[in-house]
Amino acid sequence: MAAATWLLLNEGYAATTMEAVAKRAGLAKKTLYRLAANREELVALVVRSWTDGFRPAMAVDVHSGPDVVPALAAILRQVAERVLSAEAVGLFRLLNTDFPAKPELLAIYQRNGIERGRAMLADWLRRQCAKGLLRAEEPEVVCDLLLSMVIAEPLRQMALGLTSPVPEWDPGPRIDRALRLLAGQACATELAGRP
Repeated sequence: MAAATWLLLNEGYAATTMEAVAKRAGLAKKTLYRLAANREELVALVVRSWTDGFRPAMAVDVHSGPDVVPALAAILRQVAERVLSAEAVGLFRLLNTDFPAKPELLAIYQRNGIERGRAMLADWLRRQCAKGLLRAEEPEVVCDLLLSMVIAEPLRQMALGLTSPVPEWDPGPRIDRALRLLAGQACATELAGRP
């Protein structure tokens, strides 16, 4: 995985061949083919390994309403630590350039990263709603808004080189603010109490 990631970020998608990955990893090609049948599967495994990192936080069983926000904060921290890492930001930068296999790599990234991570978080939110611990009319929309607040702007800044990736950048304060906004504590209109 590390060899494939390094080649992707430093040599590009075209240079990330099964032979090059095996050579960089010090493996026989036959051994590498046991992990993945081709380059597309190998890159999908790299991206999936990032979303696999979300599982431990999402597996925590929440039993009471006051436990929902800390559990959600832990999940968002896991997501941020994975998708705002130097490697993930590097892949995002690569996807913002033009190269022959861009549509193929973008589809792998979308399916194994963005869509998979979003589905995992939306499922967690739905489970908390089903237990009566969270009220959300549309958990998928809440999921998208949370990911946008916590991930989208920092990722843009990191991709532009304006902010350092995690762990240099601490996602904690942004996560706290996003959850306060979700709870209605960080923002209110002036007209809220007026007739």
